[in-house]
Amino acid sequence: MPRIWALADLHLSLSGAKTMDVFGEHWRDHASRMAAAWDSSVSLEDTVLLPGDLSWGIDLEESRADLEWIGARPGRKILVRGNHDFWWGSLRRLRAALPEGCEALQNQAVEAAGRVVVGARGWISPDDPAATPRDAPIFLREIERLRLSVRDADRRFGREAPRVAMLHYPPWIEGRPPTELVRVLQEAGVTDCVYGHLHGEDHAMGVRGMREGIRFRLVSADAVGFAPALVAGAAA
Repeated sequence: MPRIWALADLHLSLSGAKTMDVFGEHWRDHASRMAAAWDSSVSLEDTVLLPGDLSWGIDLEESRADLEWIGARPGRKILVRGNHDFWWGSLRRLRAALPEGCEALQNQAVEAAGRVVVGARGWISPDDPAATPRDAPIFLREIERLRLSVRDADRRFGREAPRVAMLHYPPWIEGRPPTELVRVLQEAGVTDCVYGHLHGEDHAMGVRGMREGIRFRLVSADAVGFAPALVAGAAA
């Protein structure tokens, strides 16, 4: 039976332009360790959700080796943009450049392993203590992107199949009220939500487990041992 996995914040830089070692010894040689874990667990018929911060490249050319690394891994890959994915430009150019087996998710939905996948990048909520005035319009735009994804899911797939959402930014921070993104997920009938963005001590900030009818999973690479996390399928 096909399964769904998720892994965010790969932070690849196969060109060597930006290594992750400066963020801790656990990041040393992380690309090789991720490849080994991925290749040993994900099958060709599985789907892997990749919720952003995939490559440090500043454009598609600089990210080419990183995208090829992703394309070489087993399974169907669904990509969402992260805040550091500066190489993610126009969808037309992006989709033409992606390796076989990789799909960019933006303003639409896809069907995978008997489920419907919706998603958006997300952003820092305007009521976050670290937010600035420039964050509010970006956050509102990302809410609309998520709604467009949900509308596409409703139009093409209906509401019968379970729904999985993939976001880069956490939609809910511990100790704070859920953001508007959570309400959109609830109204959309989403049962599982995967997200990334948080690293190190900030892992504790992300809401995880079953809340308000949705199972939240933090899948930043360093939060899941640099291995894809099983979202749906056997033993999920």
